[in-house]
Amino acid sequence: MTDLRHYDVIVSPVITEKSTMASESNQVVFNVARSATKPAIKQAVEALFGVKVKAVNTLVRKGKVKRFRGTVGRQSDVKKAVVTLAEGHSIDVTTGL
Repeated sequence: MTDLRHYDVIVSPVITEKSTMASESNQVVFNVARSATKPAIKQAVEALFGVKVKAVNTLVRKGKVKRFRGTVGRQSDVKKAVVTLAEGHSIDVTTGL
């Protein structure tokens, strides 16, 4: 049985043109919790998807100020993890968990 805390670490997969290009080099991009650490992300991905993780790189995209119908709003900061998988392993992010 997988630990339910793993679902709190990984928020969602990132499906963009850039992340699709990265998938060709055995990398997958996830939105993760702001408090998630690299070892926790590695543990969660290995447990949830049953793959071997080679490396985890993280980045925080700062929130932007956007306008909607003249009202100023602010997007929240988002932490992303670029997970490099070991040779022979792959994750199909389009299917979901």
